[in-house]
Amino acid sequence: MNLHSDDNVADASPHGRALRRLMERRGLHAVYQPILDLRQGRHFACEALIRGPEASVLHTPDALFAAATAAQCTHELEWLAVETAILQFAEQQSALRLFVNMSIGCLHASRRRLAAIRHDLLHLGVSPSRIVIELTENESVTDFSDLQETLRDFRQIGIQIAMDDMGEGFSNLRMWSEVRPEFVKIDRHFISNIDTDPLKLHFVRAMHEIADACGSALIAEGVETSAQLAVLRDLGIPYLQGFGIARPHRVIATTCGSLHVAAANDNILVLPSPPHAERRMPRIDQLLHEVPPVSPDTDNDAVYSIFAHQPALSSVPVVADGRPLGLITRSALIDRFARPFRRELYGKRSCAMAMEPPLLFDEAQSVQDVAQIIGGLRGTEVCDSFIITRQGRYRGIGFLRELMAIITDMQIRAARYANPLTQLPGNVPINEQMDRLIEARHGFVAAYCDLDHFKPYNDAYGYRRGDRMIQQLGALLSDTVADHKDFVGHVGGDDFVVLMQSSDWEARLRRVIAEFDAALAQHVNVEHLGAGGYFGEDRRGQAVFHPVPALSIGCVMVQPEAFAAHYDVSAALSDAKKEAKRIPGSALFIERRQYHGCGAQELLSGIKAVAPAPTSAKLLPCWAM
Repeated sequence: MNLHSDDNVADASPHGRALRRLMERRGLHAVYQPILDLRQGRHFACEALIRGPEASVLHTPDALFAAATAAQCTHELEWLAVETAILQFAEQQSALRLFVNMSIGCLHASRRRLAAIRHDLLHLGVSPSRIVIELTENESVTDFSDLQETLRDFRQIGIQIAMDDMGEGFSNLRMWSEVRPEFVKIDRHFISNIDTDPLKLHFVRAMHEIADACGSALIAEGVETSAQLAVLRDLGIPYLQGFGIARPHRVIATTCGSLHVAAANDNILVLPSPPHAERRMPRIDQLLHEVPPVSPDTDNDAVYSIFAHQPALSSVPVVADGRPLGLITRSALIDRFARPFRRELYGKRSCAMAMEPPLLFDEAQSVQDVAQIIGGLRGTEVCDSFIITRQGRYRGIGFLRELMAIITDMQIRAARYANPLTQLPGNVPINEQMDRLIEARHGFVAAYCDLDHFKPYNDAYGYRRGDRMIQQLGALLSDTVADHKDFVGHVGGDDFVVLMQSSDWEARLRRVIAEFDAALAQHVNVEHLGAGGYFGEDRRGQAVFHPVPALSIGCVMVQPEAFAAHYDVSAALSDAKKEAKRIPGSALFIERRQYHGCGAQELLSGIKAVAPAPTSAKLLPCWAM
């Protein structure tokens, strides 16, 4: 198999001459790192990595190609590496696909040899359809049409294309869209800490969406831990490569490593979610109104006329040479003219006398930052409008009422993602996590936690102590559940939802109840605790006895394919919570019946027809559902 180039350049360094001698006596060898098909649970390919003699300065690929660059024989080394990899791969008679690295320049140079390459591959017993050329980026592409023609020729003989280090060298989307590779490798940078870094998680999720649109399959590089593997599995990344899967060896590995075997039966990982503060904040220029300014030489009568002809306008900016000087408000100007003879005296004078110092904000500032600045001002310093600038020059004005409206909307939206009191995930993440578990056909237990007699307590003891009780319950749930297996969300008020995959989930929930009851002394007066409650007034002013707060938890076993989506589970949970609240004091109610493929209405009617089972009854573990 003759894959050598026609390069014949004199070596200029000792390492270059050593490399030439090594290449002439074919002293290179290949090692092969398997690529795991996560869906099939087996290796589907391996990547060939070239090596020089062990314990030599030319052992690593970096040293080999550094010497080749100095000796100007890079393409020759590339082709020898490909030839070595294929020959040693054929000797092992492996049924896997083979990924070989090649630069775009070398790819173009080899185009004229395609017929010979196909013949040699078939002679070795390796179908061209089992070869994947992994493009490495060490040069920029200026002619995409030429590259596409070269790739078309390779694809015509069955060879497929992969892009290496997505997010590193091949970070621009144009290359992806032009090459349309069959495989795309995600750079190891985005895989490292993906189980704890929300931003990397979202990057990989976005790559997955692009890959689906382009018809490419993703390969995650640098997988080393079970947590990384679990996240990638849950994201639907089909192929994995890294030391956690298998290390490179001369002999191609045929069995999967212990990391994959352990993760095959693992739980659906609770993915990291960024706090709402990390989400992109809208800029203040979204509130921009392009109100024409006046100059400081404009007289007061002219400004009064502007207000008279524009009844909805509340402020007029004063600008000189593009620089904002002040704001004239409708109320301030009319107040000046309301007194006798004031308009006759001051109508023709400069409007500068009526303007107030403006609040200036650059267009790039976030709405949240502007709101915080305005919130920290004294009442006398706050106007109903402010000026928006670009690099100090006037652009327009914004209105305080619109700023408050958008901040309120942001707070409402934020509460859906993260409860402001406990900072636990809100309704949207709860529903997303529930749907992920349902779609993965993974059994789990859903628990609805609710405080009994909380409103009377809040009225009697005050909302601050009520907030502290809610915060303590949120912290107690978070501390008791299993990391990466169980999920705690705060629906709102005193309601929490817990989604559990841990095998000892029932013991954990019972511990929550016991610790909540033990901590009541921190929230309830001793005499009330001893009496089991306290007297308060109802709406008619009559004395009524209120029990001390208690914790009710209703649980539902969510079996694979028993529920269509999160709203079905939520309906069943609501009913289980009602059953729990019927039990005096803090209680755990477990709906122990198992359902198979029933709809929400059928499930609810079934629950209502069955009396609560004793909580001591034996329950199948969630992984056996």
